Amino acid sequence: MQKSYLQTKINLFVLMSMLFFSSTGFCAGNQAEPKGYPIDSEVFTTLERTIVPDPKPSTEINLHEISKYKKYGYGKWTFGAPLKAVTRTDIMPEKYDGSTVTKKDKLLTFFTISDIHITDKEAPNQLIYVQQLYPKKAIGASLYSGSMLYTTQVLDAAVQTINALHKINPFDFGISLGDASNSTQYNETRWYIDVLDGKVINPSSGANLGAKKIDYQKPFKAAGLDKTIPWYQTLGNHDHFYMGSIPVDYGIRKDLRQSYITDTVFATGDVLKNPGFINNKDFYGGLIDGSTAYGNIKFAGPVANFKKPPKVVADMNRRSLLRTEWMKEFFNTTSNPVGHGFNLADAEKGFACYSFIPKSDIPIKVIVLDNTQNENDGSADIHGHGFLDQARWDWLKKELADGDAAGQLMIIAAHIPIDVEVTAPRSEMGWWVDPQNAVTLPNLIAELQSHPNLIMWISGHRHLNTVKAFKSPDPVKAPEKGFWEVETSSLRDFPQQLRTFEIYLNSDNTLSIVATNVDPAVKEGTPAYKSREYSVAAQQILDADISNNNPTKDPTIMPMPNGSYNAQLIKQLTPEMQAKLKKLVTK
Repeated sequence: MQKSYLQTKINLFVLMSMLFFSSTGFCAGNQAEPKGYPIDSEVFTTLERTIVPDPKPSTEINLHEISKYKKYGYGKWTFGAPLKAVTRTDIMPEKYDGSTVTKKDKLLTFFTISDIHITDKEAPNQLIYVQQLYPKKAIGASLYSGSMLYTTQVLDAAVQTINALHKINPFDFGISLGDASNSTQYNETRWYIDVLDGKVINPSSGANLGAKKIDYQKPFKAAGLDKTIPWYQTLGNHDHFYMGSIPVDYGIRKDLRQSYITDTVFATGDVLKNPGFINNKDFYGGLIDGSTAYGNIKFAGPVANFKKPPKVVADMNRRSLLRTEWMKEFFNTTSNPVGHGFNLADAEKGFACYSFIPKSDIPIKVIVLDNTQNENDGSADIHGHGFLDQARWDWLKKELADGDAAGQLMIIAAHIPIDVEVTAPRSEMGWWVDPQNAVTLPNLIAELQSHPNLIMWISGHRHLNTVKAFKSPDPVKAPEKGFWEVETSSLRDFPQQLRTFEIYLNSDNTLSIVATNVDPAVKEGTPAYKSREYSVAAQQILDADISNNNPTKDPTIMPMPNGSYNAQLIKQLTPEMQAKLKKLVTK
């Protein structure tokens, strides 16, 4: 493959970074602080090459049998062909021909990461054993997979990849779309922020087993996000619910908060079968033995199989954070801005909605919306639904109206996407069907379509890279009322990608949003590289088809080859906005 000029420049930047690592005490010869993990010398986007998993091996094994992966051929992948950006005109007038449009003036460039799920794998209140009850159910991998061993190291590799891209095509900002932590824990949240800040990470807890010799347990020096890139944070359901699913204080399990900091392994029931079974004490959920190379599971199985409750070393750093406490952690940071958006919100009240303007000279506003459920809603169901209480619904409508009045284009950033999951009382990720929800999904969509300056809704949550078109209710007379929805996949589960966005004013005064997937440039032999192998193995073992995950059967959601999807999304602008932008860029 012939390398582009962009690729050559990135290679030089990464080489200089590697020399920096070796000259500042990050190698074995200097014990001043732990070493870092440099990324690969070649950094690509999926527009240049893709990750292609090998076909599933013939021998069946279980997800937790990591020591057998290599023997039977699991986790193997190769570099594949580039993935072209598909030009999408779904929300444009029917006769619009996008073949002649050219991108003229760049307005904004940013990146998104999502669903990092930084995990304290030694915490005593996990649900690892539940995955073994459903060995072929893909959703079980959210409770256990081999990639949970390396969540901090994968984030560090993603950050270094972003830094390399930034040197060539600078980002105006970055935003994380929620689920930074896996189960609301203080140490998980601190590891997450500290990786982005570039601090020393000690990715173990309790007895810190294996911290001196096991790769996923060893302390390491994170590279840190380039200080010139401001990054912002969105609240996800895992950031304030136990395992992203159950309120810590208001649920039916009264000892849930204590279970984080106790020395006794948690006993519970089959919450995948029925979330109400959290109150049962049928089996111990298990945890990872940090002294083992493959992260062996221990203390998992029926309670009857144990003579006495298994014990661990308790750790106060595992404590569960309240929503307000979680938000306030983002003020304890050395990267920019302090607060990472929550300085613009009401952190004292746990109101995690805010808006910001990335570039003072470009009329684009980002509306960061908390659309997760409330902790005190009284529901015993999985808390992964989309939801707005009255305060957040009123706030969103005002932000949209204010954006229209100010002549601003608008992007909504929320953890949970809309209208990509079936909306029903028992759906796990659809819009919540409950009287407590201040707005129904149809009414929410109608409100969004009434604001022609809304260009895009971006989200995470489902660990997918889909793009959905919300067409205007009047596509002939008012096509500008259409908008796009773009999802970003998880950094934990395959394909373990981030996204970049470039927004352009086109030659015909339409708007182009170029959305591109990026694989972290993991270096062979590093923990992040091993995590990629484990995430590929999980896809093979579970036969998980993420290429065409479309439960609503929406015809605008296209297949994702190997889980990736790149697109150039065309958006019609109002005459007023066309004139404003044209005048702005010709100054």
